[in-house]
Amino acid sequence: MKIAFYSPLKSPNHPVPSGDRLMARLLMAALVKAGHQVEIASELRAFLPDASADAIETRAAAMAAERARISALWRERGAPDLWFCYHPYYKAPDLIGPALARKFGLGYVTAEASYSARRNQGLWADMQQQVLDAVKQASVNICLTRRDFDGLAAAGPEARLALLPPFIDPALLLETQPHPQHGRLVTVAMMRSGDKMDSYVMLADALLRLTHLPWQLSVVGDGPRAADVRALFAGFDADRIVWHGEKSATEIADLLSGSSLYVWPGCGEAYGLAYLEAQAAGLPVIAQEIAGVPEVVVQGKTGLLTPPGDVDAYAQAIGRLLTDDGERQALAGAARSFAVEERSLERAAVRLSAILDEYIKAGTT
Repeated sequence: MKIAFYSPLKSPNHPVPSGDRLMARLLMAALVKAGHQVEIASELRAFLPDASADAIETRAAAMAAERARISALWRERGAPDLWFCYHPYYKAPDLIGPALARKFGLGYVTAEASYSARRNQGLWADMQQQVLDAVKQASVNICLTRRDFDGLAAAGPEARLALLPPFIDPALLLETQPHPQHGRLVTVAMMRSGDKMDSYVMLADALLRLTHLPWQLSVVGDGPRAADVRALFAGFDADRIVWHGEKSATEIADLLSGSSLYVWPGCGEAYGLAYLEAQAAGLPVIAQEIAGVPEVVVQGKTGLLTPPGDVDAYAQAIGRLLTDDGERQALAGAARSFAVEERSLERAAVRLSAILDEYIKAGTT
């Protein structure tokens, strides 16, 4: 099929790296691997950090103009077979695809759509309704986590839903054989307010309880809260923390392959592709059993998951694997197998193809 791909939160071509951008690119790659022709339909962002009548009106006008532009283009060159929208949610609904799909008689698909009733307040309620209307219209809504699946099922019982577990392309991570250095911890995360900052706070607090053990933490990432993150770790000896800043994918792969544990609490993580990347590099993960993290880390098999908000338990889990290399090695092997064999781009392409065959080619539009 010819597929028009759209990500209202952040285009796959956006200059700032993030999990959203990576997942959009991975979905496009999986669609191509499944034999489809994929083209980004629009670069226009629908994201609004705050709801105001003026901002919503300005966005609506921009979206109307974009719909008109795409309509004219399709009339001239021919329409695609399918509109594929990645990650519509209340701050970034798809305000382009549903109308075009109806107008041109296209299949309409969402991936990682999310709906939370607690967001039905003020002007956000209208955004929520737009997301829900699109979900109900969709030929199928592809959910990456059971949490999103259950949320959509509760909000729109008539919606068509399918599960596609989060996945990565492990090729780069497989180029280097793991060579873990004892006590080398690593984390890869942006430095921004909200859940990321909360995770850095928790990580620093946990490591303060482990200064009696030999370890060194490599931190990969940058962002607007970089100075605040560094301040959290100011009380450690200078050689305990290595600040790497933003690194390329190849450089991150090298750092992961030489580390022994991936530590990131994961406050509020939708799921966290970085966890899968770490496991593909042969690293056990230590995170909280929270939000979508259990979708990508198997407790007791590929890592250790601790109760949400329990800093003592989190510190104890790190200490446990720092002092028991036999268990660490067993988790490391299982983690690499899990990420490479069960959560690869190839497996995702097969699953994605099956979903589209069932819901699109069968005529459910």
